[in-house]
Amino acid sequence: MVLAMLRGCRRLLHKSKTLYTYRIQHQETTISSCYYSVRHHCPTEELRDFGLPNTTWSQNLRNLYNKFMELSKTGGWTRIPSHNTIAHHLEGDPLETGIGKRMFLRNLDSDGLGFEYCMFYNKDERRMVCLFQPGPYLEGPPGYAHGGCIATIIDSTAGAGAVYTCGSVMTANLNITYHKPVPLGSTLFVESHVDKIQGRKVYSSCHIQSYDGVILHAEATALFIKANQ
Repeated sequence: MVLAMLRGCRRLLHKSKTLYTYRIQHQETTISSCYYSVRHHCPTEELRDFGLPNTTWSQNLRNLYNKFMELSKTGGWTRIPSHNTIAHHLEGDPLETGIGKRMFLRNLDSDGLGFEYCMFYNKDERRMVCLFQPGPYLEGPPGYAHGGCIATIIDSTAGAGAVYTCGSVMTANLNITYHKPVPLGSTLFVESHVDKIQGRKVYSSCHIQSYDGVILHAEATALFIKANQ
């Protein structure tokens, strides 16, 4: 019994040493990010904006990004910054409210492994566009993105569109129809629109297409509730 316990302790110590070595080797890796409010400006000193291109972006993703950056010059579209904690977009000291917390979509230490995306908003049309590239850590069926991550990017895109149109909201209902599986590493065009506002209720629709618009991967409707002011 004692020998078995000692062997177990040795395995745990070996594992801890491996994890520690990994963290030391990766401690200089920049941590990813996200946002979820529009009414408060966040401090930008020493903050990385993860909505900007990085080396893991495919050429198709870069092409779509460049297209919308050109459209933003006319004033119709605005690129949405993306940091790794909601605390940087709320009132108060982000160092006090954001310690130990990360946005779910930006919770990995390395680029390209999870949610790679950027968003653009059109105020006049009440539209939010998300350019999305799912990484290998989002796998469900072999070689394809998990349905849960597809639901996440739909909720985040439609929710951000509702936030930028109406202020703070919470998701009340999300209905998704999946049409085609999403290959890992593919470039996707996610678009949401605020269809109707009734009191505190905000009704939105959203769809996910391939970067060229040929394949419809999923479509959804959502209901958001405005936060009490």
